[in-house]
Amino acid sequence: MLPVLLLSALLAAPAHAQTAPAAAASSCPSILNQRFNRLQDEAPQNLCQYAGKVVLVVNTASYCGFTSQYEGLEALYAKYQPRGLVVLGFPSNDFGGQEPGDSKQIADFCFNTYGVKFPMFSKSSVAGRDANPLHAELARITGTTPKWNFYKYLIDRSGRVVGSYSSRVTPGDRTLVGDIEKALTQ
Repeated sequence: MLPVLLLSALLAAPAHAQTAPAAAASSCPSILNQRFNRLQDEAPQNLCQYAGKVVLVVNTASYCGFTSQYEGLEALYAKYQPRGLVVLGFPSNDFGGQEPGDSKQIADFCFNTYGVKFPMFSKSSVAGRDANPLHAELARITGTTPKWNFYKYLIDRSGRVVGSYSSRVTPGDRTLVGDIEKALTQ
């Protein structure tokens, strides 16, 4: 009798395993249902892994007057990650040619100079006709596109875009931090 029960359990496992990804995909907000290559190794990443988190999307550049915001972004990530915040960095060379490097150069710069540990993705365009799909959707929803490097969008746990912030809004800005804290409590 035991072998029959064991066999039944083993046969049931694949069916459950097949439905779990479908259930996870259906719970992923459409704004996050996208894939991007990770900066460090070009491994494809599905943004659905961040479903249920508060997401701060930032377009970045290594040679910009706002580049020091990496430090504040990493501090935000470290402070609020345990409560469900994730910062997603998208290097872009759209503004002033301030991100000329390749993925390895960008990753090395971010980690070695600012200790960046939050998720970063391969360089892409964030504005105009060539904007990556996430930024194109963020622009469509908010009616505003990044005007420069370190433009920010905040997405709540349900996948609703709750704010956009200019490059001049630092990671420590009271309004931004307040919006993040409010989103984390919902």
